[in-house]
This record gives sequence, C-alpha cells and structure tokens, in this order.
Amino acid sequence: MTMVAPPSDVRRRELAEFLRSRRERITPDQVGLVRGRRRRTPGLRREEVAQLSAVGVTWYTWLEQAREIQVSAQVLDALARALLLDRSERAHLFALAGSVDPAPNTPCPSVTPELRVMLDQLGPIPACVQNSRYDILAYNTTYGRLLCDLDRLPPEDRNCLWLAFTDPDWRACTVDMPEARRLMAARFRASMAEHLAEPAWKALLARLEGASAEFREMWARHEVVAQGGKTKYIRNPLVGLLHLRHTDLWLGPAAGPRLVAYVPLDEETRSRLERLRTLSPTGAGLPQG
Repeated sequence: MTMVAPPSDVRRRELAEFLRSRRERITPDQVGLVRGRRRRTPGLRREEVAQLSAVGVTWYTWLEQAREIQVSAQVLDALARALLLDRSERAHLFALAGSVDPAPNTPCPSVTPELRVMLDQLGPIPACVQNSRYDILAYNTTYGRLLCDLDRLPPEDRNCLWLAFTDPDWRACTVDMPEARRLMAARFRASMAEHLAEPAWKALLARLEGASAEFREMWARHEVVAQGGKTKYIRNPLVGLLHLRHTDLWLGPAAGPRLVAYVPLDEETRSRLERLRTLSPTGAGLPQG
C-alpha cells in the first residue's frame, strides 16, 4: 500500500527547499557581509540569514529542516527581505507557508550594494545599518573599530544591546555606560511591544536575561523610551575621546531598519575619526580575532 504524505508535510518540505535555494544563490557581498577566507557554504550561511531577518538561528534551521513550527506573517516578511525575493518569489513564500501576505506589493529592501557603497563613502563618519532589534546588519570601517573590533565577532553577536551588556571592550568605550544601557533596555522594551510573539525577539530577551543580572534588573523596571538621536562621548582605545551626535536615518517604516551615523561635533573628533579609519585593524588596542 502506497503511503501519501499529508499536504502539510509536503508544504513544509517545499518551503524548506525553497528557502535553502534562495539562501544559496545570494553572495555575502550582496547583503553587505564580509565573505571571509574559510567559507565553504554556497551563498549565505543559515546564521547569516537569521541575523539579517532578526530570527533565531535554531528557529531558522528548524524551518529549513521542514519541522512543524508556526511562522508569522511578520517573520515571512523579514525572510523575504533578507533573501532579496522579488514579488513573485515573495508570493510563493507566503503561499508555501499558508499565510496571507499583509502587503503583497511591498518591495523588499535590504543591505543592497548601493547602501554598502553609501556606508563606505560616509567615512570617516562611523555608520551602520541596524534593525529595530539592535542587530548590526552592515557597517563601515570606522564603525567597525569604534567600540570594539566587530570583525572578530560572529554574526549572532553583532547586536548593540548584547554588546552593551556583555562585551568588556564595548562597555569600556562608552562614557556614562550605565545610563546608555538603561536607555537601550527601555527602547528595546518599547520596540518589542510589536514583536512579542516573534521567536527572534524572545530568544534575544532570554539570552540577555541569562547573561546579565544588570539587564534583568533594568528589564524588571518596565521603562520605555522612544528612539531618538543624542549627543554622546566615546573613549576609543586607539584615538582617544570622541564627541559625537548619534543620528538615525530610517530606511522604511519607523519600526524597520535604519542607518545609524555618529557625526563629529568638533574638529578634533573629526581628525581622530580620520585617523581611526586609516589604522590597521590589528593595531594596538584592538582585540585579536
């Protein structure tokens, strides 16, 4: 007797194979990631797709393994953007997932080559692209050396909130770090209100609570603060004290990705940023990876 797989099993396998095929066709350069010398995987790695779409690595791996898990429309939208799907591919993704696309004609912006060029040309101004979860999706040379050596970190650790509470180099560079961490935790809580059921947000929250007693104490206060620019001082180990204005340029809706830049507020800071950009990434004071 021939056994026929349930339609739901067939749909999950088709979804898994479609995601894998789209992931393997994209080069790191297309989404603003560093290729690296030891890359064996064709296209992007699973953890890179997870980072770009702000979902958990384990959760995305299960999705590509056709496991029986629930996928929200918001997560599908994030995956479509991360995988640079066109409108036909986006429609196919939602159809395989059995979900209704809330915005079927929405373009799928990501860290495009043009945005990567813009980041580079902003130098010496430190700049990066972040999503609302504080994941750092792309950055220029100066930003990569501003608070720690970002190149030494795995993609899943390139998150400003995680680094502010766990990375000693990042913490040492930020003047008035306790207040900065308080504001970041409050902004994260405000942003999370729209993402309470999403696996990536819950996974980051659990990771932070497990790693930092300070974060647990701040999270328990239930403080909320809206996003916004501010003046700050950063003490870089290579070039000294920097006086900067944190500025956000939203690349879509206010809850979506944004370009973050640190504009120098005096000539001494501008000169020091110029020097930081030209220094060797293995110069004194930068962690070795």
